Amino acid sequence: MFDRSPEGGVLEAAATAGAGVAVFSPLAQGRLTDRYLNGVPEGSRATRSAYLSADDVTDDLTARARALNEVAAGRGQTLAQLALRWVLRDERVTTAIIGASSVAQLEANLQALAGPDLTADEIAAIEPHAAAAGSSL
Repeated sequence: MFDRSPEGGVLEAAATAGAGVAVFSPLAQGRLTDRYLNGVPEGSRATRSAYLSADDVTDDLTARARALNEVAAGRGQTLAQLALRWVLRDERVTTAIIGASSVAQLEANLQALAGPDLTADEIAAIEPHAAAAGSSL
């Protein structure tokens, strides 16, 4: 949702080649989870990672995540489950590589598969808060 650059040609090229796409970090290094909805907690990845910093958790990104969390709640899902359902909605995406740090996180993420397909209205509600098609935030 926060990095849609594969929509800029990668997905189409894979389909043309008869290949699937493995999506890496569909939870945007945790930014598409409830972890950063209220700022950057001490000890979080954003305080200790080479791949995510507190500066990456901007006010704009937090506002977008909160709005997406509302869509998720309306579906009876977590923000992470919504993000996974979002990325897996495209049949060209054959797998999503997630970085669960516990069995509980893995089990919660797998519940994304149990949720209903996204409706056209839900996709329309997501679009203003996701990155523009073909780009990243």
